[in-house]
Amino acid sequence: MTQTTAAETAVAEVMAELAGLEDPKIREVNERHGDDHGVNLGKLRAIAKRLKTQQELARRLWATGDTAARLLALLICRPKAFERDELDGMLREARTPKVHDWLVNYVVKKNPHAEELRLAWSADPDPVAASAGWALTTERVAKKPENLDLTGLLDVIETEMKNAPDRLQWAMNHCLAQIGIEHAEHRARAISIGERLEVLKDYPTAPGCTSPFAPIWIDEMVGRRHQRP
Repeated sequence: MTQTTAAETAVAEVMAELAGLEDPKIREVNERHGDDHGVNLGKLRAIAKRLKTQQELARRLWATGDTAARLLALLICRPKAFERDELDGMLREARTPKVHDWLVNYVVKKNPHAEELRLAWSADPDPVAASAGWALTTERVAKKPENLDLTGLLDVIETEMKNAPDRLQWAMNHCLAQIGIEHAEHRARAISIGERLEVLKDYPTAPGCTSPFAPIWIDEMVGRRHQRP
């Protein structure tokens, strides 16, 4: 069996396994959130654990365009192995929210080109790409805020978040909350912006979960930290 044939066989076997896990009820729930797959994520992670890291298989699974296969690809890939332009192309192909989120959080954040992509995507006219840029900015707000213009970020959020498309608005709101949570000197302004714009104020929140409305989110997370022994 040639190397190409073996790789094609591996992809076919994984795709058949994923097809066997398809559950119409799970698909119905996922479709309400814009995701077009019906595979239980716990079972998907179990497959990834069995397969371990396989970069070439990950690339081939991604190339199928199937959402479940792409999610699996993101779990078994080597995040540092992707080139900048490859990740940029993958982001623009990531049609569903879950694939988009996993690509940014599991792969791009661990890639050496993350900062370069953050800057490029943040200024991108495509709101989906821009939302990825804001997600990377939120990561830096929390973990590496050095040289970030937090006042400038708040200025942009104050001006643009209210009328931003949904996914971009969500990412900007997360950044707003993170600034308020992590940086006491900007907390009052972050809360004020949230109160004035009222973005996600009425978002349905399950019992025991934190509201994504920035003023509530900030207060709750800061309060939890103060309660720590």
